[in-house]
Amino acid sequence: MESFDLLNNDLQVTSSAQNFLSDAARWGKFLSIIGFIFCGFMTILAFFIPTLIMSLPPYNSMASGFSSGIAAGMTILYLLLALLFFFPCWYLFKFSVKMQISLNSMSQENFEESLKNLKSMFKFYGVCTIIMLSIYALVFLIAMIGTAMKG
Repeated sequence: MESFDLLNNDLQVTSSAQNFLSDAARWGKFLSIIGFIFCGFMTILAFFIPTLIMSLPPYNSMASGFSSGIAAGMTILYLLLALLFFFPCWYLFKFSVKMQISLNSMSQENFEESLKNLKSMFKFYGVCTIIMLSIYALVFLIAMIGTAMKG
């Protein structure tokens, strides 16, 4: 397999590549802003949904201390999920803004910074995916052990 040194092979960003990056930056900015809006909604709903759910018939007969503990746990969970979802939106937004600046001003520094943020976004999603797959594997393993011990 041949190895390429991109610095010495005159890798260039052509006008069509600039158009692709510009479109990606515009869509990235749109998606990140929508993501921020959803993070805001999730934060607001974190305080209302648990109260609403705890007022439903299966839960309203619980002891008030127990139901308020569940509601507090749900609020914390929603807030943590909103915070978790915020970071990829932030990285995508920073990628988009820096890419638009770099394409308008031909700034190498902003171009590299935008790609750094894009890398961070994908790295974040990759780590989250690995964590989720590990949790799924652990749950599957526990279910298999539980089934084997039961039967």
